[in-house]
Amino acid sequence: PHYSFTLQALCRYRHIWNIDLRFRPAFLGGIMQQTGNKPPAMLPKRGEYLLKDMKRMAKYYQVPVRMSADAFQQIMGTSSLTAMRFITAVDMTNPQYVEPLSREFWTRFWSQHEDITQPENILAVARQAGLSAELSQKALEMISSPTVKDRLKDTTAEALKHGAFGMPAVVAHYDGKPHLFFGSDRLELLGSVIGE
Repeated sequence: PHYSFTLQALCRYRHIWNIDLRFRPAFLGGIMQQTGNKPPAMLPKRGEYLLKDMKRMAKYYQVPVRMSADAFQQIMGTSSLTAMRFITAVDMTNPQYVEPLSREFWTRFWSQHEDITQPENILAVARQAGLSAELSQKALEMISSPTVKDRLKDTTAEALKHGAFGMPAVVAHYDGKPHLFFGSDRLELLGSVIGE
């Protein structure tokens, strides 16, 4: 969920800070596996804190989150691979929809607890994000193609190259070099690095 809090904040600040914000879908499962990272909720006390923290952050950012311990465990066991491949296909064909699509996937997953691995739910998300039935169907058909799979692998590898070990990972390209920031609680440091 911290991904969405970061997304919300960056979307609100992009014009104030004059940043060129680009969304790059990456596969979280692959990043976690490659770095040996584990979800924080696997530690009982940390998971307990995370639930409370999410509720506080949802209120602060005014983002809808409906969460319980049971729902949290169910969500943590759901793979985002299909959704990320769909977003990748859209990024390759109609990149203007990546931002609303990302927001809508987040809402369906974290607020409404929908199964975003099912084709009918993916198409419903796309429709809500403004994609036509034709574009959505085309993107859905592309998700099993080597082109989309390779593109997602490439963006995931790029995130790893920049030092990502989880999500949200923000890479700020400033003053000729990349700066990695992890988590939704590092945005003031990002502002500081870019002189804002």
